[in-house]
Amino acid sequence: MRVFFHTFGCKANQYDTERMRQEAEARGARTTSDRSGADVVVVNTCTVTNQADAEARRFIRRVHRERPTTRIVVAGCSAALKADEYRAMLGVSQVIPGHDPLQVAGALSPAVPVQIALRAPLDRIDNESIGGELLRARRGAARGWLKIQDGCDRKCSFCATRLARGVSRSRDPVAVVEEARLLAEHHAELVVTGIHIGHYGVDLDPTWTLSRLVELLLERVPNVRFRLGSVEATEVDDRLVELLASSEGRLAPHLHMPLQSGADPVLRRMRRWHSREEYRRRTLEIAERVAPLGLGADVITGFPGETEEDHAATRALIEELPFTYLHVFPFSPRSDTVAADLPNSVLQRIAGDRSRDLRDLAQAKGRDYKSSRVGGPAAVVVERGGTALTGDYLRVTVPPGVEPEPQPPRRGDGAPMAAVPFTRQSLRSGTLRGDGDDLYIAWPIESSVISA
Repeated sequence: MRVFFHTFGCKANQYDTERMRQEAEARGARTTSDRSGADVVVVNTCTVTNQADAEARRFIRRVHRERPTTRIVVAGCSAALKADEYRAMLGVSQVIPGHDPLQVAGALSPAVPVQIALRAPLDRIDNESIGGELLRARRGAARGWLKIQDGCDRKCSFCATRLARGVSRSRDPVAVVEEARLLAEHHAELVVTGIHIGHYGVDLDPTWTLSRLVELLLERVPNVRFRLGSVEATEVDDRLVELLASSEGRLAPHLHMPLQSGADPVLRRMRRWHSREEYRRRTLEIAERVAPLGLGADVITGFPGETEEDHAATRALIEELPFTYLHVFPFSPRSDTVAADLPNSVLQRIAGDRSRDLRDLAQAKGRDYKSSRVGGPAAVVVERGGTALTGDYLRVTVPPGVEPEPQPPRRGDGAPMAAVPFTRQSLRSGTLRGDGDDLYIAWPIESSVISA
C-alpha cells in the first residue's frame, strides 16, 4: 500500500505527520512522494484560520477529481472540529478527529492488524499521553522537530487550536531526551515545538519548566543545535535567557514570541494575559542580553473593536522593538470561539490594509537587520534548494557549486567546541555576505567566532 502524506499548518502538525508516517511504515505501508501513484492520501489539516480550512477542502477535492479511486483519510485540527463536514466530502473514506498516529495507521489498513515489535524499552511509553513510539527522523529534512507537549490551557478568545488540541499535556523528559538523541543522528538542528511550550512541565509530577528541559537537552544531546519554537514573552524566564546568551550557539539565538496586538484594549478583548508594557519590557530585557537575536512575532489586525488608535499603538510598538520578521494576519473569526461573537467588527478591507502596513514595516526592519549582519560569522544548517538557515533565523543563499569544508564551530577564543562533535549533518561555519535584500553564506569562515 502506497501512502502520500500532505500537511497543513504548524511545526506541531508537521511533527504529527512524521509520527503518522512512521507508524504506517511500521505496519507495512510504503510512503510515496508521488501523489498520483498513491493508494491512500492522508491529509493532516489545520484550523488556525478560515483560509486553512478552505485550503484543506480544496486539496481534498483536487485529489478526488484527479484520481477518484484514491482513498482519502483526513486528520488534524480541522478534522477534530469539523469531522462531519469532511465525512460528507466525496472521496473521504475516514476521518480521524485529531492527530493520533495509531488511529491514522489503523485507518490505512484496518482489516490487517499488525503487532509492532518494540526495538528498545523507551520506544513506546505506555503512560505517555501524547507520545507513543519515539520519532526517529523527519524524512528528507536537514532540521528535525522535537515535540515536547501538546494542547493549551490558555483561553485566548480568537483561538480554535486549543479547542482541537485539548488541555496541555507534557511529555516525560526522559522520552524527550531519548527522542532528541535519535533525531540528532539525522539532523543538525532540532526545533523544540508544541502548542504551548512555555507551559511545559506544569502538569508533570514533580513539575518541570521549559528552561530546565532545554538545559537537560543541551547537556545530554551535545551534537546538535536546538531552537525554540513559538514561546510567550512572559514565559521566557531568566534561566532561558541565560542559555540563549551563554550556550555559544547551541541554543539558537532566536525567539518567536506571539504579540497579537500592541494595544491594551485589544489585548483584553483577545483575553491575552500580558499587557503591552509587559511584552515591551521583557522583549527589551532579552534583546539587551542576547545579540545577535532573531526576533519574530504573530500579529492579528482588524480584531473586533480595533480602532485606528489601537493600530497606531501596535505599529509604534513594532517600530520600537527589534523584530527581524513578523507573521501578520487579518482577523479570521473561528466557530465556537468567544471572538466570533464580539461586536464592532472591522471591515475586511480595513483589516487587510492594516496587515499590509505592518508587513511592509516588518520587511523594512528585516532588511535593516540583514544589512547589519553582513560581514559577520554564522553557523548554518544547509537545506535543500541552495539555502541555509542561520542561528538567528536568517534564510540565506548558498552560492551554487560551492561545497563547504566541514569544520566544527569554534568558541570566542578560537578553540574548537569539543562538546559539539562534527557529524555528517553538522552545522557549517561561514561569513555572511551580500546585502539586506540578498544575503548569502561564504566559505570558509573569515572569523573565529560563531555567534549565530
